[in-house]
Amino acid sequence: MHTEDSPEEPAEHARFGRYLVELEQVADRDEVELVGRVLADPDQVMAQAAVVRHVDRRAAELRPEAAWQEWAGAMARVVDGRPFLVRRLEEWSLYRSVVLRLPWHRDDLLAASDRLQLRTAAGSNPEALAVLAAHGRTKRIRSTARAGLARLNPA
Repeated sequence: MHTEDSPEEPAEHARFGRYLVELEQVADRDEVELVGRVLADPDQVMAQAAVVRHVDRRAAELRPEAAWQEWAGAMARVVDGRPFLVRRLEEWSLYRSVVLRLPWHRDDLLAASDRLQLRTAAGSNPEALAVLAAHGRTKRIRSTARAGLARLNPA
């Protein structure tokens, strides 16, 4: 029981913190097993929050194509059936394609979350910036993309 006199941390908060530490320190060979164990936690909101932080951190650091494909495939299998996590992986793949100037589709970018559109609008891919400057979902996204275009093409 948590009261003002008892600063006891709720169990799910303690597990969340422990999961974050374990995920940050996990060896590559044990990553899928650990993510699966975290996702087996009865508190799915907490478990998926820990895993999405892990996915965001790992997706941002993986660059070589072969390593990305292997990692993303393994993560896709372990998060299967969890729409939020599946979408986050898909968006990281799209973001990676935009940043590395690999093939990507305009409609995918326009259907992406505000989070991904804003992250992309802060980037330097002129094609993506032009799409988002004209059709980004929010005023902030469009404005950020326009600023990016101006930065790339100073008058």
